[in-house]
Amino acid sequence: MEYKAKYITPDIKLSWYEDTFFKSDIMFDHHMLIWFISGETKIVQTDATYIFKKGDIFLIPRNQLATIINYPKHGQPHKTVVMHLSVERLRTFYANLNVKPKALESQKIYCFTKHPLLESCLSSLIPYFEMKDLPKDIASLKITEAISVLRAIDKSIDNILANFEEPGKISLIDYMEKNFMFNLSLEKFSYLTGRSLTTFKRDFSKAFNTTPQRWLTRKRLELAHYQISEKNKRPIDVCYEVGFENLSHFSHAFKKHFGYPPTKLTE
Repeated sequence: MEYKAKYITPDIKLSWYEDTFFKSDIMFDHHMLIWFISGETKIVQTDATYIFKKGDIFLIPRNQLATIINYPKHGQPHKTVVMHLSVERLRTFYANLNVKPKALESQKIYCFTKHPLLESCLSSLIPYFEMKDLPKDIASLKITEAISVLRAIDKSIDNILANFEEPGKISLIDYMEKNFMFNLSLEKFSYLTGRSLTTFKRDFSKAFNTTPQRWLTRKRLELAHYQISEKNKRPIDVCYEVGFENLSHFSHAFKKHFGYPPTKLTE
């Protein structure tokens, strides 16, 4: 895989992949505003799967778990403009505004495809990637413009952007049962459940009577078995969607657990 990126600032970048695909399991620390230039992305969350392609614009809220698979398409690389909307910048933006965000039970991915204001804002960044030095105040103005446009076209977006709360302590069993397929570090899982790493491991042992690593592997393999046998999915697709890094590791773990390779289910 060949990955390339050009930055206007650490918060604004043009990125592209030129291999067959790139997969990652991610929990973003910042809101991510993304404009697709070419290629395709598949985003798998607990309760939804999205496909994004050329021309699409979408916002991924922070602290959301997702499996992201990027593909080149029609002979063109996977290429996007990405803007980070950090908590620090948003605190400054909202400091003098009387906004009281409503608590949300869940946060979805927001789609803004073909909106002329937002498309104009993001496409105007392209010439800046050819400059070696861009004044910080101009880059800051472009991010402020993007936030302002988001607020103009979706009144509910304040409930996301102006919410600065950190994850509180929640039910470990409920959260892990819903999100085990995301291949994140234990540090990330502990943060998202409102615990220190030590407390997370202790609570996990009490709740599941095993280690996180063993439980996660078993749950992912059981889900993979179901997806292949009952949903007729291909092992190579299931492998990445249930939290494994590559097909070889997945096939080895599957055979060790069930006694036969995943391909036997497709015969």
